[in-house]
Amino acid sequence: MDQTSIQASDGEAATANTLKYMPGFGNDFETESLPGALPQGQNSPQKCNYGLYAEQLSGSPFTAPRGTNERSWLYRIRPSVRHTRRFSNASYPLWKTAPCLDEHSLPLSQLRWDPIPAPSEKLTFLEGVRTITTAGDATTQVGMSAHAYVFNEDMVDDYFFNADGELLIVPQLGAIRVFTEMGIMDVEPLEICLIPRGMMFKILKGGEQTVWRGYICENYGAKFTLPDRGPIGANCLANPRDFKTPVAAFEDKETPCRVHVKWCGKFYVTDIGHSPLDVVAWHGNYAPFKYDLRTFSPVGAIRFDHPDPSIFSVLTAPTEDAGTANVDFVIFPPRWLVAEHTFRPPWYHRNIMSEFMGLIHGQYDAKEEGFVPGGMSLHNMMLPHGPDALAFEKASNTELKPVKLDHTMAFMFETRYPQQLTKYAAELETLQDDYLECWDGLERKFDGTPGIK
Repeated sequence: MDQTSIQASDGEAATANTLKYMPGFGNDFETESLPGALPQGQNSPQKCNYGLYAEQLSGSPFTAPRGTNERSWLYRIRPSVRHTRRFSNASYPLWKTAPCLDEHSLPLSQLRWDPIPAPSEKLTFLEGVRTITTAGDATTQVGMSAHAYVFNEDMVDDYFFNADGELLIVPQLGAIRVFTEMGIMDVEPLEICLIPRGMMFKILKGGEQTVWRGYICENYGAKFTLPDRGPIGANCLANPRDFKTPVAAFEDKETPCRVHVKWCGKFYVTDIGHSPLDVVAWHGNYAPFKYDLRTFSPVGAIRFDHPDPSIFSVLTAPTEDAGTANVDFVIFPPRWLVAEHTFRPPWYHRNIMSEFMGLIHGQYDAKEEGFVPGGMSLHNMMLPHGPDALAFEKASNTELKPVKLDHTMAFMFETRYPQQLTKYAAELETLQDDYLECWDGLERKFDGTPGIK
C-alpha cells in the first residue's frame, strides 16, 4: 500500500498510528483532509475549492422523517459517474443472496460447524466471502444473510460496493484495515465495523498472520440502529459515545483499478483508471463506523432468574412491526453471574426468531465443548435449543456464589425470518455430524414423586 498517496485529516499520511475517529452514533459529522476543502454555509457551491466535485450520497428517501433521514455530502476528485464505466458480469459463486432455496438435500436440524478451513490459494476479502444462510428477499429489502469470510491477500486495486444491503463485519482472527470512501478504520477482533449500503471500500490485511477470518451480517432491511433501552433508562448496553466514525481520507492513485458491484444478488465489475476512494472532505450522517465490543455495558438479573437475551442487543434493524427485528446483533460478553435459586445459563428455548451464532473468543457458557472460536451454529425458527448435557449438569449442581464469565465473546445474528442453509454450508467439511448428541445425556428424571431429583 502506497502510504504517500493516502491523505487523512489535516493532510497526514494515514498510517496505523495516526488514524483518527469522531465519536457518536448517528451524529451529523463534518471532516476534511485538506484545509478549506469543506464548503461552509452551503452544500453545493458553483465551484468547489481544490477543483473538487460536490455529490450527495443518500441512504434514505429524500422525504424520510428527520430522525431516519440519512445523507452525506461528499467533495471528491472525480464524481462517482466516473468510477463506473461499462459493466461486465462477474462471479462470486459462494456469495449467495436471498431468496436462495432448495440448494441441498440436508434435512432440517440444529446445526454447528467448526471454523471454515484456511484457503490453499490466494484470496482477497471479496473472494473469501462464503454464505452460510440467507433469509428474506434482497430485492424487496427484507431479511439478511450470514456469511463467513477467510482471506490472505489485500484488495490493492480492487474496490467494492454492495447495493443490496449494509455490511456488519465481525473479525475473529486477524485485524483488518477498512478503507472506505469516507475514511479508514482499523478493526481488530473484539471490534466490529459497519459499511453502509452503496459505499465503496476495500479491505487490507492488518498485522502479521497467514489467514484472516470472521463473520458478516448482510442486512437487506432498515439500517442498524441502537435498540431502545426502555426501563433501563439512558445508560448501559451500547453507549453512543463508543461508536467511532473515521475522519476524511482519500487515495490519490492514477493506475488501473476495478470496481466490483453487488446488485440484486448479481455481481458486476468495471475497469477504471484511478482509485474511487477520492473523497477529500464530507459532512452528513450516512457514514461508516466501528465499535469496540469490550465497551458494551451489560445489565442482568441481580436476584433471581435468567433474563431474555435481548438485554445483550448491541444493534437492531427494525421492521414496521414494533419490537420485531429484521435482524438483531446480540453479544454475550464477559459478565458477573449472581442470581440466586437460578439455573444461570440460557434456558431451553423454542423461538419464532432464527439464530445464527458465532464465537469470537473463549468459551460459550451454554456449550462447554464443541463450540470453538471461529465456529458457527444455526438454530432456526421453532427448533429447540439450549445448554448441552454437560453444561446442564454443571449449572444444576454448582454452588450459587458470584461467578465471573471471563475471557469470552460470542454473538448472534437473530432474525424474524427463517434462515435458509446454502449448499456450501450444508456440504462444508467442518459441519459437525454429532452436534445433536450434545443433548443425549439429558435423561428423564421424573418418577411421579415430589422432590428435587
